[in-house]
Amino acid sequence: MHPAVAVGLVFGGCCSNVVFLELLARQFPGCGNIVTFSQFLFIAVEGFIFEANFGRKRPAIPIRYYFIMVAMFFTVSVVNNYALNLNIAMPLHMIFRSGSLIASMALGIIILKKRYSVSKYTSIALVSVGIFTCTFMSAKQVASDSSLNEEDGLQVFLWWLLGIAALTFALLMSARMGIFQEMLYKQFGKHSKEALFYNHALPLPGFLLLAPNIYHHAVSSLSGPDVPLPPLPPRYVCIRGVFILTTECTSLTVTLVVTLRKFVSLIFSILYFRNPFTAWHWLGTAFVFVGTLMYTEVWNSLGPFLARWRKRPKEE
Repeated sequence: MHPAVAVGLVFGGCCSNVVFLELLARQFPGCGNIVTFSQFLFIAVEGFIFEANFGRKRPAIPIRYYFIMVAMFFTVSVVNNYALNLNIAMPLHMIFRSGSLIASMALGIIILKKRYSVSKYTSIALVSVGIFTCTFMSAKQVASDSSLNEEDGLQVFLWWLLGIAALTFALLMSARMGIFQEMLYKQFGKHSKEALFYNHALPLPGFLLLAPNIYHHAVSSLSGPDVPLPPLPPRYVCIRGVFILTTECTSLTVTLVVTLRKFVSLIFSILYFRNPFTAWHWLGTAFVFVGTLMYTEVWNSLGPFLARWRKRPKEE
């Protein structure tokens, strides 16, 4: 498949996923668990048919490793979605998750004993400053909400702090999962389709713990107002697009595309849903995305291209 098609799937699928998740969260507050369950179920069924061949294909990576990976993946997905119920606005949610480079670098240094260049540390510092700026300004907005009395305002702020703690935990857990996957792929080879299936199929019994909440929101959604949904599951298109991109392009290109996709999703969320976003938020967002692009060293990759472009003969 041509890389341009994969890029289109990533932008179309991932951006749509964010938009419809925010639509559902606004219409049905607390629906994160049923959304997560629906996504897991769809991808698991598709993988069982086309990847596992109805259970007849044995996994290349021992199943015990998938159980460890799944425990982390399930926890990250549930915690990230549940954070939306804790007074975390979608823009802040997206910006905070963009800080995965910080967690990955920190755990890489601690666990894998990696060392990085000065430019890498500088980029991480930019991302950290950006996330701190956006988080601090969001905290001021929550604390100064004039529509609430002092007691209710304090309660809302404490729930918001819990949401920040949840996002921080999910960020670190996601980075640890990435390192675990990296170690598995080095030992057993890369099997992304297989990992995608088992990461979504094995956690399904865990949703029994959330069954009352899922049932409640299923009933509420059926009896509530209609919400327009896309013809295809956006999360599936998003994940498949990222997988195709990893097989067609370098990891640098994949990181750049995903970063730009997050930026587009953020801008759309701010403009379309009219989420509160001050000049300080814009500054913090700029720090996050400039730091991320610096980390991927995209400027070094663009250098040879720009040099060739400058040397091309001019048309007379």
